[in-house]
Amino acid sequence: MSARTHAFVLAMALLLAGAGFTSHSDAADKKRTKNSQGIAYRWVDENGVVQYGDRLPAKYSGAESSILNRQGVEVGRTEGPKTPEEQALERDRQQQMARQKQHDRFLMTTYTSVADIEQLRDERLGQIQGQRGAAEQYVDTLFSRLSALQNRAMGFKPYSASPSARRMPDDLAEDLVRTLNEMRVQRGALAAKDEEEALLRSQFQADIERYRELHALRANR
Repeated sequence: MSARTHAFVLAMALLLAGAGFTSHSDAADKKRTKNSQGIAYRWVDENGVVQYGDRLPAKYSGAESSILNRQGVEVGRTEGPKTPEEQALERDRQQQMARQKQHDRFLMTTYTSVADIEQLRDERLGQIQGQRGAAEQYVDTLFSRLSALQNRAMGFKPYSASPSARRMPDDLAEDLVRTLNEMRVQRGALAAKDEEEALLRSQFQADIERYRELHALRANR
């Protein structure tokens, strides 16, 4: 083989080797590019075994599954069918959110300042306190009536120790029972007014805090 031919063969060999190396490198780069952009799916099969794949089988399309990036980090999730209890909780959550949104709109369109809310609160509290005062006066009247009835009852059996004491008249006994029952009812009403006042204070305080929060959110926007 001449020196010229040897040089040509050597040059061709180097060229082919270089082409082979470049082809292998390009394939690896393409594979890495594909993996860097690819995603994987994770799901649980009918046997309760966690499965992975580059595609989610059609029969699991309605089941809960996760989408993972190439580092295995969850970047998406598909929720599976909810149980009746979960559906009920979701409905309750949606309804609560709707009520909150409606109440927020009421607060922002009804009041111009916290002072407006406090004024209405004080008016409502004044009404309750007025009702409570009237109920307390009525209880005092009932207590006076009961005391008078009890004094009368002391002259009759079984409260009187006198051998000549007569049996308590039916109308007196009925008045005693009726007055005692009415006092019990009115004391329950007073306790209910106390609870109503505490609830009203709590609700107005929550409205004041929410009103301030909504105004802060609006200012930040």
